[in-house]
Amino acid sequence: MNVHAIKAIYVFEMSRTFRTVMQSIASPVIATSLYFIVFGSAIGSRMTAIEGISYGAFIVPGLIMLSILTESISNASFGIYMPRFSGTIYEVLSAPISFVEIVAGYVGAAATKSVILGTIMLATARLFVPFEIEHPLLMALILVLISVTFSLFGFVIGIWADGFEKLQLVPMLIVTPLTFLGGSFYSIDMLPDFWRQVTLFNPVVYLVSAFRWAFYGVSDVHVGVSIAMTLMFMGLCLAAIWWIFRTGYRLKS
Repeated sequence: MNVHAIKAIYVFEMSRTFRTVMQSIASPVIATSLYFIVFGSAIGSRMTAIEGISYGAFIVPGLIMLSILTESISNASFGIYMPRFSGTIYEVLSAPISFVEIVAGYVGAAATKSVILGTIMLATARLFVPFEIEHPLLMALILVLISVTFSLFGFVIGIWADGFEKLQLVPMLIVTPLTFLGGSFYSIDMLPDFWRQVTLFNPVVYLVSAFRWAFYGVSDVHVGVSIAMTLMFMGLCLAAIWWIFRTGYRLKS
């Protein structure tokens, strides 16, 4: 394992983040804080509790998950797309490093940014909404697992995209709607039976459910099933990345 290569890619990507703090960190934190203020403090205080949890506290995991998913995908996809766009990807591919080390550097940096962002959002949410974390260690593990999984997914999108428009296509038009419809602002048990069964085909339901269980010990789907679904999606992303480097899809042309 070429640790120096992983470190070089990782440090470069992290330094890019700290050069654009307003865009990478401040902007999503401010946007999510507005949700906390509007839905948590203003509207939440006038809504009934869900499963014994105040509405403001209930939506905290979903709102954090919304930002983590979109930022993980965006950071990883942009990180690998820019070397392709500028042509420096050929220097990386010709260097004596394996695809595992390349992925570890780019995905590790993107996941680290997401974990930092999630931690800041947790601290920010505490300023507006009172809540407790019932399983803090599991919450941290789920946060890392989801950050890594969707950073891998973003890496795949960064290889697939042939323009800047496509980089935002999946996060904005697919992931964000699925997150809003995945129980971020409500429990899917509140839906009619038919729509509840339809919602179970939304993969984000399992992510939000597992994250919420780590906070309050309640979930729409069993936490074991949620984690298993996340690991399965991670496996699919790893298989896609292996195929990309095996065939050179959009890397060598």
